[in-house]
Amino acid sequence: MSVKPKPLGPIPQGFSVIDGELAIGGRTASELIASSQHTPLFVYSQDLLRARMDNLRAAMPERIRVNYAIKANSFEPVLSLMNELSDGLDIASGGELDMVKAIGADMANVSFAGPGKRDSELETAIAVGATLNLESEGEARRALDTADKLGKVPRLAIRVNPEFELRGSGMKMGGGAKPFGIDAERVPALAKEIIAAGCEWRGLHIFTGSQALSAEAIAEAQCNVLSLAASLTEKMGAPLPKLNMGGGFGIPYFHGDEPVDIRHMGKQLDEHFSALPDELSGTEFFLELGRYLVGEAGVYLTRILDKKVSHGETYLVTDGGLHHQLAASGNFGTVIRRNYPAAIANRFDAEPSAIATIVGCLCTPLDRLADRAMLPEADVGDLVAIFCAGAYGASASPSAFLGQGPAAEMLV
Repeated sequence: MSVKPKPLGPIPQGFSVIDGELAIGGRTASELIASSQHTPLFVYSQDLLRARMDNLRAAMPERIRVNYAIKANSFEPVLSLMNELSDGLDIASGGELDMVKAIGADMANVSFAGPGKRDSELETAIAVGATLNLESEGEARRALDTADKLGKVPRLAIRVNPEFELRGSGMKMGGGAKPFGIDAERVPALAKEIIAAGCEWRGLHIFTGSQALSAEAIAEAQCNVLSLAASLTEKMGAPLPKLNMGGGFGIPYFHGDEPVDIRHMGKQLDEHFSALPDELSGTEFFLELGRYLVGEAGVYLTRILDKKVSHGETYLVTDGGLHHQLAASGNFGTVIRRNYPAAIANRFDAEPSAIATIVGCLCTPLDRLADRAMLPEADVGDLVAIFCAGAYGASASPSAFLGQGPAAEMLV
C-alpha cells in the first residue's frame, strides 16, 4: 500500500540558505548547534522580530500602541528586546511579574491579567506599581483591601467579558459565559466603585479571541470593541484613560493558511479612528499581541537519532518532541492534527524525495512533529527544523515530561 504525503505548513519568509543549509541571522543551523553544544535548540531571529514590529507599526493607525504579551515567549533576551520594541508588557502571573522586574521594565507600562490572581500576586503588583486588570468583583475587593493595607494607591483596570467574539479565532476569549473578565453590563458599577475609592483608574481590557487570520474579522471585532468601550465609558460617567483592544492576529501554521493582511486591516481601523465617539477622544489605545510578534521568528532545531521503517512507513526519530513543541505535535488545542512547517535544516535546498514521519524521543504515540511529510532524503545525524516556533514553544510545553528537561534557547 502506497503512503500518501500530508502537506507541510508554509515556511515563513526571512530565512536564508548558506552552503545548502538553513541560515538564521547569517549563521547556518550546524553552526548554531555547534555554538550551543546542545540539541534540541530554539533559535530566535532578532532581525525578524524587529522587522515584524516595524511592519506592524507602519500598517496600523498612529494612535495605536503595541503591548507584548510575554506568555508567547518569555526567554530573557527575547523579553528584553520586546520590552525595547513595544510600548508595554502584558503578564498573567506572579512568575511573569518577576521576569519583567528582572529586565528592568517600567512597571507603569506593565499590566497583569488572569482570572485567578493570588493575594501575594495582588500585593506584589500593587507594591511595584503594575496595573491590575480586574477579572471579577471579588478580585477588585481583594485588590482594594490589599492596597489599603499597603498604604498604596493601586493602578486598576477592568477586563470586560463582551457579548461578542472574534470570528474565526482559534481560541475564543469573549462572548457568553467565560472565566475571563466581568460581564459587560456589570462593568460601569464596578468602575464607579473603584474610582470612588481613590484608585488610579487605568481603563478597560477587552480581549475577544486569538489566532485569527481574517483581517475583516479582526477589524470587525475591533470596531465592536470601540463601540462597547464608548458605551461603557458613557455609563461610567468618567473619562477612559486607556483601552487595551486585545489582539488576535494569527500566523499561518498549516497548508492553505494565508497571513493576516495587516495593511488592509490598518486601513479599516483608520476609518474607525477617524470617527471616534466623544467618549474616547482622550483615550490611549493599545493592541495586545504575542504570537503575531514573535511566532514566525523562531525555529526549533532537533537532531535525528534513528531512522526506522515500520509496515512500509519511514520514521525519523529525533532528540526533541512534544515536551518542547506541544503545539507542533497537535496537542495544544488542535482538533485535527496538521503539520507545521518543517524541513531538513542541513539539506534545506535539497528537493523533497521521500515521505517520512518525524517523531520525538518520548514513549507516547502523541509525540509527532510531522506526519507523512514529503522531505529530502534524511538520515541519522541530520537536523530537523520546525518553524513557527517563536511562540508557545518553550513557554507552553511540558519540558519536565519523562525527565527530558528543557531545550536550549538562543537569540541571534
